[in-house]
Amino acid sequence: MRWWRTGAVAAGTIGAAGAVTVAAGAAAYWAWRRRPGSFSLRDRAVLITGGTRGLGFAMAREFLAHGARLALCSRSRQECDSAQDQLAPFGEVFTYACDLRRRGELAAMADAVRHRYGFLDVLVNNAGVMHVGPWEQMTEDDYAEALDVHLWAPLRLSRYFLPAMQARGQGRIVNISSIGGIVPVPHMLPYTLSKFALTGMTEGLRAEAYRHGVRVTLVCPWLTRTGSQENAQFKGRHRQEFAWFALSGSSPVIAQNPEHAARQIVAACRRGRAVLVLGLPGKAAALLHGIAPGLVADLMAQANRWLPKPAAQGERARAGAESYNRITERLVRPRVRRDKARYNQPAA
Repeated sequence: MRWWRTGAVAAGTIGAAGAVTVAAGAAAYWAWRRRPGSFSLRDRAVLITGGTRGLGFAMAREFLAHGARLALCSRSRQECDSAQDQLAPFGEVFTYACDLRRRGELAAMADAVRHRYGFLDVLVNNAGVMHVGPWEQMTEDDYAEALDVHLWAPLRLSRYFLPAMQARGQGRIVNISSIGGIVPVPHMLPYTLSKFALTGMTEGLRAEAYRHGVRVTLVCPWLTRTGSQENAQFKGRHRQEFAWFALSGSSPVIAQNPEHAARQIVAACRRGRAVLVLGLPGKAAALLHGIAPGLVADLMAQANRWLPKPAAQGERARAGAESYNRITERLVRPRVRRDKARYNQPAA
């Protein structure tokens, strides 16, 4: 029995030493991750797609607070002009109206930014679209639009600006995915599919660009109170779809504050973090999905049972602004309109 006790003591010692080593390594890793950012944004040229409204607009203000020079793009010339009027007192702002789904317009915008600033230090791929409704009533055009905006535009802009960043040995690319790019969200399949694609592209691009001094950051925000619900597209029983979507996205209890999110994103950009998941519910959902993806998939399937059923004639998309009912008119509209005014969202 003496040999057994000796072996047990040895095993315990080795196990304790291993635990201490793992703990020390984890502590060192977290200390490294939280080190002060060395990438100053003062006088850096920053392009934010979809930066004229919503979370992009909040990020624009935060980048300006750090002394950056901004380029913002949007489909709407009116939104560009409004954003420039509001942001110009705080720093240099250049805006360009283009449709990122169109390769020619995207290339022209990228050329204009390069002509304005000479080179780009930070690319923030933030532009987004949302299609909400049962998968049966989504068309291939819905998936194509989501992929064009969430995957192909970030990839094309990265291919345009990354070589110069690599040649200079520094730069940042920040891709705004979503918690829906980690955890599948029912009734948002085009969004989920395209955000999962962006998540994979971002992590793969980071692995390739890192050795050249360029840091690529994946950001997965939780629900954010930007007033964007009226701009989303709803199919099927559009008023019922809008109700669950808008109520959750406008709640101060559930949804996060855009300024807080913008501060964390800019800090992650400066530090060159690999992944930033925003919001405590988002962190919990991402952690659970990482540990038990099958369980999360089953939970989402159960949640889908509570969502509206497909409509007989539900293929036509309706904007959120067209989808209020008596309850959401009273409970949601005041919050949404307040948030829209704060984050330069267009009037319905």
